Amino acid sequence: MKALDLSRAIGCSPAVAALWADPILSAMTEYGIMSRLRAAMFLAQIGHETGSLRNIAEIWGPTPAQTRYEGRVDLGNTQPGDGRRFAGHGLIQVTGRANHAAARDRLRARLGSRVPNFEVQPLALCSPQWAAYSAGDYWDSRGLNAIADRGDVELVTRRINGGLNGIDDRRARYVRALEVLA
Repeated sequence: MKALDLSRAIGCSPAVAALWADPILSAMTEYGIMSRLRAAMFLAQIGHETGSLRNIAEIWGPTPAQTRYEGRVDLGNTQPGDGRRFAGHGLIQVTGRANHAAARDRLRARLGSRVPNFEVQPLALCSPQWAAYSAGDYWDSRGLNAIADRGDVELVTRRINGGLNGIDDRRARYVRALEVLA
């Protein structure tokens, strides 16, 4: 994928696309996100999740929802400050201490020891390489290629977001990405 295609598909500047094109393509290749339908769905989802590659870390308010991250055992946030420290990072926001550790473990199993310890360095998930690979890992761990093959924006959104937050934007981004990748 060329940076210009990424810029048009995601809706970011050419300079931002140049920074992200290689890591995103590398992650997409690693996780088999190469067909037109899969690529368009992936780009639509990461485009929405990051505001066109502008927000690789969750914007901290804290909002009422974010204050509830603190002490959430289901997220592995068991130590004081974990809520903010393990807020969302990456192209598909990895949230919670346990999810940072799980992403590390899955990526190390696939890519080896060069993968940083995201539990110790959560912001490493904001670098282009690890933000892209963590998104590919998340995509793969949820079986999203098969759903993308059906063009089911709603189900992919539910698997990523837990609901239909931003569904209209995600659909519009999907249509735009399909046109760019035609």
